[in-house]
Amino acid sequence: MSGRARLALCAAAATLMASCALLPLVNGPSWLLELVPLLAVQSGVGAAARRVPLGRPLTVVAQAVATLLLLTLVFARGHAIAGVIPGPDTFSYFTELLRQGAQDVSQYAIPAPLTDGIRLMLIGGVLLIGLLVDTLAVTFRSAAPAGLPLLALYSVAAGLSQGGPDWLWFLVAAGGYLMLLLAEGRDRLAQWGRVFGAAPHTRDGAPDDDTVAPVRTGRRIGAVALGTALLVPLALPAMQGGLLAAEGAGVGAGPGRGGTISAVNPLVSLRDSLNATDDRTVLSVRTNSTDISDLYLRIVSLDDFDGTTWKPAQRHIVGVPDTFPAPPGLNPDVRRDTLRTTVKAADWYAQDWLPMPYPPSRVRIDGNWRYEPVGMTLVGDHGETTRGKTYQVTSLDVRPTAGQLASAPEPPAALRREYTEVPGSLPKVVARTAREVTAGAKNHYEEAVRLQDWFSTDGGFQYDTQVAVGSGPDAIANFLKKRQGFCVHFSFAMAAMARTLGIPARVAVGFAPGTPQADGSVTVSLKDAHAWPELYFQGVGWTRFEPTPTRGVVPSYTQSVTPGTSRPDQSLPSKNGSAKPSAAPSAGANCAGGPGACDTPSAAAVPAGDGGGPGPWWSALAVLAVLVVLAVPLSPLLWRARRRSVRLSGHARTDEGAAAHTLAAWQELTDSAWDLGIPPDESLTPRGAAERIIRLGRLDGPAGAAVRRVADALEQVLYAPRPRPAPGVADDVRQVTAALHGTATRTARLRARLLPRSAVRALWAASARWSTLRARAAAARPVIRRPRSSQR
Repeated sequence: MSGRARLALCAAAATLMASCALLPLVNGPSWLLELVPLLAVQSGVGAAARRVPLGRPLTVVAQAVATLLLLTLVFARGHAIAGVIPGPDTFSYFTELLRQGAQDVSQYAIPAPLTDGIRLMLIGGVLLIGLLVDTLAVTFRSAAPAGLPLLALYSVAAGLSQGGPDWLWFLVAAGGYLMLLLAEGRDRLAQWGRVFGAAPHTRDGAPDDDTVAPVRTGRRIGAVALGTALLVPLALPAMQGGLLAAEGAGVGAGPGRGGTISAVNPLVSLRDSLNATDDRTVLSVRTNSTDISDLYLRIVSLDDFDGTTWKPAQRHIVGVPDTFPAPPGLNPDVRRDTLRTTVKAADWYAQDWLPMPYPPSRVRIDGNWRYEPVGMTLVGDHGETTRGKTYQVTSLDVRPTAGQLASAPEPPAALRREYTEVPGSLPKVVARTAREVTAGAKNHYEEAVRLQDWFSTDGGFQYDTQVAVGSGPDAIANFLKKRQGFCVHFSFAMAAMARTLGIPARVAVGFAPGTPQADGSVTVSLKDAHAWPELYFQGVGWTRFEPTPTRGVVPSYTQSVTPGTSRPDQSLPSKNGSAKPSAAPSAGANCAGGPGACDTPSAAAVPAGDGGGPGPWWSALAVLAVLVVLAVPLSPLLWRARRRSVRLSGHARTDEGAAAHTLAAWQELTDSAWDLGIPPDESLTPRGAAERIIRLGRLDGPAGAAVRRVADALEQVLYAPRPRPAPGVADDVRQVTAALHGTATRTARLRARLLPRSAVRALWAASARWSTLRARAAAARPVIRRPRSSQR
């Protein structure tokens, strides 16, 4: 294989390894398996174009055209000429797919389902990165700058992933980039002939600056690229993670007390979960309250409204305090009771957020959990979930009166500004309808109750689990027109309309009150998952409302304004709804599995580990990826340890064995010095090489004497007619190695252990074996002799 062909292969492999960082973003690795042949064809076209040879610009054009044809063949066969040649319809279809992909990215939580739009964005994006890497590293023969597109690919994946093992994917990507750099270095060295040692040196043994300068430049570029890959995810405000992420940043492990929690965009298409026949138990609850009708278990609040959907905003998280601060806006004169609740989660229920009554004042739970003060929620740290957990929550049962809510003063300006923000893309009909419904109301409380009554009883709305949630700015307007939906529609619409009226609002996600059992406990099941709006009233704080008809429980403090209309008839089931007073899992709460578990419409109905988890082939691929990740950075260390053990453990029972043992010991001594920055100089005699190691290694008397003894033994083997036995050479080498480590810097010692320079001998040995095999194969081919033509 030629040097350029090897470089092209390494460029494709580096791109593929960097793209593995995108695996946590979507469900399943099928797109990556589909990418492999496409990337191979793209790289092959470039190799063929360079072999013709074509000019560099023409080579890039040929690869770009081939990439476009491949994407057309895979994604738009029905919109292309002859199934492969793109036309105007093809580009229109690509535009629509990309638009759908962007919409899916904004709608789905991580890991997202592999829709056609997301699939095109993944495969097309990686092919574009592959084209840039191949162009820089192979066509223009400059591998170091090719790390920049690889860095961009990894940075995007690290920024979007939520709590995944980012450092594993970084090591895979970094391993691919280092492999590319080594391939280029080998190709450049091959043009000057084989190098048996290091770069040329001056007479005093120091490296020649003119020769080493390009090597240093390449190392510096590589170090900058890899360092940037670590730091860029920390610098971007919407990105969390990276190998050097601060402790406590994001939903991550570590004892840190600070950090942030990123917004998770939840799914809202959950109607299949509501219609699921397997209504499994999620939580078992015991409480000291005699009235469980208001025992809502809140998971998370959605307070970021972009006109399309609601999602949790990026918030600062801290360690869990022993006693939580009082909820914002709650005055001492508002009646409250103290509730003590014990919750036991099912063994299959893996929720990242902790379901508990609101507002909590104390939580006792084992494991790594963090506290988000604004929403007063707890979130698991790096993989911590509720699976099989039993925990105790002390909370407040706030019982305001209608008069206290009606006389609530204006909230603080900062809170009002944040929670009444409405994007300009929201259709005007939403605000207009809110004003019409609440016309004549004297205060925000009456406006809120009228909105609740309009949705639950007066407006002619039907609870329908078959209605699609919809997306885009017109989703709420369509719901107000059709007047059919489930809890997501009602909570989203009421919160948006409340904001247009100047009432601070957000959406809460969790579970409605469950079913009492004979033993005094309360069973909360999948279909109890629910979403409801929370409106803020100064003096009371965040207050629950229930606009969803026949689901949940209407709060008692909303029944005094319009008696007889606030509580719906629970005995009258809605269309396609369950007669049970509960509701569907809402967006962002994972339905019943945590943010991101509802990435498909039926995700909430398929519990993890019960037929809905990854198949064995995915587990095998994950194990293989972990092995590769571990093997790449550790292979030089393991190879050197094995070589050191073999060289120094030989036996000298015969003259031939003594000679081989001495040669191996000398080789180990020179390689150990090389690993610590003293490259070998094969032009020197053993005695001269020994003096050079003593001088550059700054060795003391005993260590220097050990070096000379090994050199004397080597001279006996090389020059004496009958070499004298040299016992103890292995111990001398160990003594010298320890002395060299003692005089070296900490950085040099770490480099010698993790990335030993002498490990390049493994590549030289593999190259020599490959050349030998090729020579043997060529010699084994039969020679076809042509008969000589007879001369007349």
